[in-house]
Amino acid sequence: MFLPLHDSNPRRHIPFPFVNYGLIAVTIAVFAVQAMLPPAAFDQAAINFGMIPIVVRDLYPQPVPWLPDWANLVTYAFLHADWLHLLTNMLFLWVFGDNIEDALGHAKYLVFYLACAVLAALAHLGFNLEGNGPLLGASGAVAGVMGAYIVLFPHARVFVLARIVIPIPLPVPAFWMLGFWIATQLFYVVIGSDEPVAWWAHLGGFAAGVVLAPLMKRRAVPLWGGR
Repeated sequence: MFLPLHDSNPRRHIPFPFVNYGLIAVTIAVFAVQAMLPPAAFDQAAINFGMIPIVVRDLYPQPVPWLPDWANLVTYAFLHADWLHLLTNMLFLWVFGDNIEDALGHAKYLVFYLACAVLAALAHLGFNLEGNGPLLGASGAVAGVMGAYIVLFPHARVFVLARIVIPIPLPVPAFWMLGFWIATQLFYVVIGSDEPVAWWAHLGGFAAGVVLAPLMKRRAVPLWGGR
């Protein structure tokens, strides 16, 4: 129903968010390699490096013998099912990630992003203990960035492309835009949606961001800012 285009939230502590841009570049590069694979190899890469609950729980052998079971809690976040899946995640990361890197610092932001990926995967695993399909995508980690944004910059204006009658850009407070997003995820969990979307990973990543951001932010960065 909407896509973020940009925000009116200037960085105050770093001149260039190279970690955020690096994560975007690496994720796109990984998918570019995926996209060049024949269909069978593409699917095998998803099995090898996606997060499969029964593999992480050691109920089924790891497809890549040299890869520890826990490593899939991270590697899955750099794989995507298709270009739309990739570009949607990267758009959200582009809009919101630079300010979270600014608020945390470069090194802490990288740790934060990977931690949100892991916690999102664990949330998915917790509600899909017998799952035998691979979890793919940066959605959980990006949801963590969005969770951090809603507690650090809820008053910042986000310009979103909203489809009312025709798509038009609208400026809305981040709290309402991100609040609507998380409410949508909760709605689909409650109704038991059959869509192939990892709703629990989104919720787990978002919750991780809400909890971790206040603990990891710079002292000079207040909560509930963005005015």
